Amino acid sequence: MDPIIAQMQATLERQRQAFSAHPYPSLAERRARLMAVKRVVQRYQDLIARAVSTDFGGRSTSETKLIEAMGPILETNHALHSLRKWMKPRRRHTELLFLTNRAHVTYQPKGVVGVITPWNFPLYLSLGPLVAALAAGNRVMIKMSEFSPRTTQLLARMMAECFSEDEVAVFGGEIEASQAFSRLPFDHLVFTGSPAVGHHIMRAAADNLTPVTLELGGKSPAIVADHGSIEAAAESIAHGKAFSCGQVCIAPDYALLPRERVDAFASAVAAAFRRMYPQVQNNPDYTWIITDAQAGRIRDLLADAVAKGGKVVACGDLGPGRQIPLHVVTGVGDHMRIAQEELFGPILPIIAYDSLDQAIAYITSRPRPLALYPFGFNDQEIKQLTRCTHSGGMSVNDWGWHAFNHDLPFGGIGNSGMGSYHGEEGFRELSHAKAVFTRNRFFPTQLFYPPYGNIVQRLALHFYVGKADPTLKD
Repeated sequence: MDPIIAQMQATLERQRQAFSAHPYPSLAERRARLMAVKRVVQRYQDLIARAVSTDFGGRSTSETKLIEAMGPILETNHALHSLRKWMKPRRRHTELLFLTNRAHVTYQPKGVVGVITPWNFPLYLSLGPLVAALAAGNRVMIKMSEFSPRTTQLLARMMAECFSEDEVAVFGGEIEASQAFSRLPFDHLVFTGSPAVGHHIMRAAADNLTPVTLELGGKSPAIVADHGSIEAAAESIAHGKAFSCGQVCIAPDYALLPRERVDAFASAVAAAFRRMYPQVQNNPDYTWIITDAQAGRIRDLLADAVAKGGKVVACGDLGPGRQIPLHVVTGVGDHMRIAQEELFGPILPIIAYDSLDQAIAYITSRPRPLALYPFGFNDQEIKQLTRCTHSGGMSVNDWGWHAFNHDLPFGGIGNSGMGSYHGEEGFRELSHAKAVFTRNRFFPTQLFYPPYGNIVQRLALHFYVGKADPTLKD
């Protein structure tokens, strides 16, 4: 057996035993664990930036600190502020039939939570679920991506400073280790990655009936109104596609534009990109594509679009390496790969529409995305978009920031995932909501025991159920 897989199995057993010995950490214990996470991220922020940059080949220090350091700290701050309220049992009402008795829901730690983390934001997407799991009183095992070896080593060092391995453990390893990790009998499993891999994760978890939270990405649309500022929308969307070179699960994947505004918008996006990145090659603020294979895939997607009649414009200097500038594509058709595949890179297809209803129909005819970004619409139109489309979340007149506000849940729907973390929803997701009914010692529940047919039972059935329809036949 692979030593890493053996270590995973042994660690799970130790964490299970430790959880059994101490199944309900106090508020003070949970806060101490969260404070430990916050302090270690603060201390290690420079090393985090260097490790992530090494794994990418080149990653903007500012982008790394903004997401990988500040993101977990903001989430931890929110949990620290709200945890007392989240932990309180919630009173519920009994049925009128059981008046004078009591009912409540108590939130119980599930046990050991597994977290499978992708390479694109390796700290934020491991520490985010970690914060939710620790707030809920669980123990945690984290499986990092094989494409993040330096970050994996650093995170293991950070967690070892804060926790024993029976509280939090970090693992690296290749794809075989990830597959074995997903088959472990966790009490809950959180996976962030592609829809294709999400299918395999869910099948593996099903063998143990392990509940899963899946955050899966997808083709998140930006949609621009026929009124409002083209320049403002273009600047925000260009930033969303250029941030981390488009390697963001909630990046705008494509833009829907009124037909008469397509050309103006394409020019505005290119201009906005050039203002942010006057040069692309050797620019420390512009992140590299993660691997040569992924960079090759981006180039293949662009070549496919050109071969099938698309017009492709590079918004910056294009070199032979992995710093690929944003490319805007017009004349997009459904037969192109860029219209079908999640891009996860610096390509912005622009698709024309003639009415808002047509744009909504385009969105709803495709798998449900992780995010939706409307720009320039009035309140009534925003209400229509909110109600008539499904997405994991929305940011209006900007991109992505709903995921950075930690009192909001973060998760997908349909093809883009299931379940949520962040905020109170994350706490609830990783807790067991245990129903508790407390009988008043004098309450006569024995009136509902056999032999059946007494006056109380007949009155209850008459009051709550009423009369059957005697004309119905088998």
